[in-house]
Amino acid sequence: MRRLSIVGFLGLCAFLGSLVGSYLVARGPADVFAQSAPVTRALDTEVNRLSDRFETVVRKMSPSVVALEAVKPTVKEGKARSVDDSGSGVLVRFAGRKGIFVLTNNHVVGQAPANQITINLSDSRILKPTRVYTDPESDIALLGVTESETLISATLGDSDRMRVGNWVLALGSPFGLNQTVTHGIISARDRGQVSLGATIRIKDFLQTDAAINPGSSGGPLVNLDGEVIGINTAIASSPSGTNTGIAFSIPINLIKKVAGQLLDNGRVTRGYLGVQLAPGFESAEAIKLGLSRAQGALVDTVHAETPAALAGLKRSDVILELDGAAVRNENQFINRISSLPPGQRVKLKVWRDRRAMNLDAVVGDWSKAETRFKK
Repeated sequence: MRRLSIVGFLGLCAFLGSLVGSYLVARGPADVFAQSAPVTRALDTEVNRLSDRFETVVRKMSPSVVALEAVKPTVKEGKARSVDDSGSGVLVRFAGRKGIFVLTNNHVVGQAPANQITINLSDSRILKPTRVYTDPESDIALLGVTESETLISATLGDSDRMRVGNWVLALGSPFGLNQTVTHGIISARDRGQVSLGATIRIKDFLQTDAAINPGSSGGPLVNLDGEVIGINTAIASSPSGTNTGIAFSIPINLIKKVAGQLLDNGRVTRGYLGVQLAPGFESAEAIKLGLSRAQGALVDTVHAETPAALAGLKRSDVILELDGAAVRNENQFINRISSLPPGQRVKLKVWRDRRAMNLDAVVGDWSKAETRFKK
């Protein structure tokens, strides 16, 4: 009986298989796969639309993107020397202010005087800046240029509206290859744990996987509406110094604030408290201190005769809140204090000896204390 059952089952399978085969032959391959064709066509249409969008943005942006060359003074082996450097920039206007400017990174132009900086336009024209404004702490620089009807400025966007996963294009001159365009997405926001040298304190970057390489610094990061939402500044590089798929851009909203002060006052006024914060706040340290999450700014040192010392901050305190708003990490706290005017009173919620407590502090003037701390 078992043999008969197996034979019967196999016979049924063969019969059903022949019916399916006859059906497929009668319908033909076009009918069988007809349902997949609309899906494929829809995907092709979306890809073509995205490609067209990229092209439209590039055509709009290209006249505003410039290549920069700067001869910067430096000291090597005790002797004054000069070094040639290059980078990128973008022509912009700022709301409520007259004139057109090249927006770039401070590290592109350094301390180069205006007559040692060359601006190369997309149509091969060459300009010299009329004035140079720099803010080393945020790595932002503005180059004033003589206004002309033939200069086309880019539109500034709103970086606060950018979300992780949004498409972006990066334009610039990597390795001296002018008018290069790469694409990617916003891969993270609010990145501050990036080492960029001692002079750069204000770090609040958009992270992108758009390819950015040496020479791209100062070039614009734009959204698919053709609006500048950041300035490309740094990369997480391989040992050879090339792109690894992780790059950082200064958000345009931060740039607008810095630019406003540079153009109004020639410098940026920032607040400070006078604490040295631990670089990162690990989960093991949080547990040791009795906290349930590694969030906040861990105080490593409190400098004497500073607003922090007068407020009663101590080493190993964890600053949890500033004026009722949670503190995510040390870089965010530095940025928020720096953005406050000197003399403003703030409330700090601090974790000390396994309990929360409140402290009042008065924000100090960083410009008056900067020399002391740099020494």
